[in-house]
Amino acid sequence: MKAIKQLAIIVCIVLAQNVSAQTEDSLIRETLTKYIDGSTGGQPGLLVEAFHKDLNLYYVKDDKVRVWSGKAYIADTKEGKPTGEKGKILSIDYTNDAAVAKVEIYNPKGGTPYIDYFMLLKTEGKWTIVHKMFTKKTAN
Repeated sequence: MKAIKQLAIIVCIVLAQNVSAQTEDSLIRETLTKYIDGSTGGQPGLLVEAFHKDLNLYYVKDDKVRVWSGKAYIADTKEGKPTGEKGKILSIDYTNDAAVAKVEIYNPKGGTPYIDYFMLLKTEGKWTIVHKMFTKKTAN
């Protein structure tokens, strides 16, 4: 009887850890989906929800690091004007309150997709994108 109780406790602990992991993964995906839907769907309000207020976007142009403010990026997203692009989450990795994620933004009609790399932090129960880098996806 004691062995069955111990086994039941172990099963409950494992299940609780899996539920917690699924919850964190789901919450991170929710934030990334706000970014995808906001940027591709012409919904700047979703970007405001997903981004930290001081977020900047970083990229390389002419072999130099360039910075684009998150505020300017949001301002360039026109309300109700979808881009025709789609996005998919490629990977998520997190520990405690810090996460990294990779997203692909592509046009189903063709063209070179973009790869976005994100850093996220969790505060007050909410995941927020605090940093974004992006590049064009090219054949290796």
